[in-house]
Amino acid sequence: KSSEPREEAGEEPAASKSQESEPQEDQGTEDTPVNKNKKYRKPKPWDHEGIDHWKVEPFKQGEMKCSLLEESSFATLFPKYRELYLKEVWPVITKELEKFGISCELNLIEGSMSVKTTRKTWDPYAILKARDLIKLLARSVPAAQALKIMEDDTHCDIIKISGMVRNQDRFVKRRQRLIGPNGSTLKALELLTKCYILVQGNTVSCMGSFQGLKQARKVIVDCMNNIHPIYNIKALMIKRELAKDEKLKDENWDRFLPKFKKRNAKTKKPKVVAEKKEKDYTPFPPPQQPSKIDQLMESGEFFLSEEQRKEKRKEERSETRREEKAARDRERKAAFVPPKEKKKKKREEAEEHHEAAADKVDVRELAASFKKKAAPALGGAR
Repeated sequence: KSSEPREEAGEEPAASKSQESEPQEDQGTEDTPVNKNKKYRKPKPWDHEGIDHWKVEPFKQGEMKCSLLEESSFATLFPKYRELYLKEVWPVITKELEKFGISCELNLIEGSMSVKTTRKTWDPYAILKARDLIKLLARSVPAAQALKIMEDDTHCDIIKISGMVRNQDRFVKRRQRLIGPNGSTLKALELLTKCYILVQGNTVSCMGSFQGLKQARKVIVDCMNNIHPIYNIKALMIKRELAKDEKLKDENWDRFLPKFKKRNAKTKKPKVVAEKKEKDYTPFPPPQQPSKIDQLMESGEFFLSEEQRKEKRKEERSETRREEKAARDRERKAAFVPPKEKKKKKREEAEEHHEAAADKVDVRELAASFKKKAAPALGGAR
């Protein structure tokens, strides 16, 4: 009997020790500061530094277990000058889209292209790729190049540049600046961004990776905002070289990149100072100018009614129109008036006169010779 309580009494201190040790552990955890945002965040064993989060995993046929429940479709218009080319290329486009289970239609009456999903569509994202494909075809991208958009790692961006510059002449100059002499600037941009770039009308079509498209868009927008592409191309070349260096790859590159100051030095035109003529001083003020009522009274319109004034103005307008029309008619008729012949020079006139005189002399001599020949014949007959 005496042993049992002792055991119980012996157990109590052990329990109390364990209870005392628990708060100490809690105190240790409470002392370490925990970020409020990461308080309930759990470790992710499937996520580690070796994973490339930007890698696009290929979507293979058969991964989608069932067909699409709804039909999705997209349509876009195309300019008339593309009609003949699209008509030739459309069988190739249809054959390529059939691989993804997407049907396409070319409507030459409305001037539109449309794509839509079918029961055979095995890639749900393929319809968005097909939408980009018809957009690129409408913007004069060759079919062979536009079909590359169906690949998983290729994306497109169509940049509208028409609204960035108001003045048409300025817009044309800046667009030409983007292309460069013989397309050299555009080619350099394509090599640095690893994108296909086509400038057509009011848009610029780009095809490539997300990173390349972002760089290309920045250069194009800056060019239309009056920043020469050569500055951005220089920065891209430096970045490409720094990316190759293992030590500098993960560092900040701001200290290596060139910093160009914006200098808008406006050319100051020399002020033309008009020569002031010295006027003779007169103590009298200048004569008062006639008012509108005085002018109307002088012309006689003041005493006319409103209708009569309107009729008079109408007659004046019709008279000026008649004069303008007569002047235009004279200009048109002037084209049909034969030009005046040039006056002949004195030497040419003298030669012509001499030839005419020689001809006359010859005729007289011939007449005289005929008379002489005819005279003996007549005498014998008598």
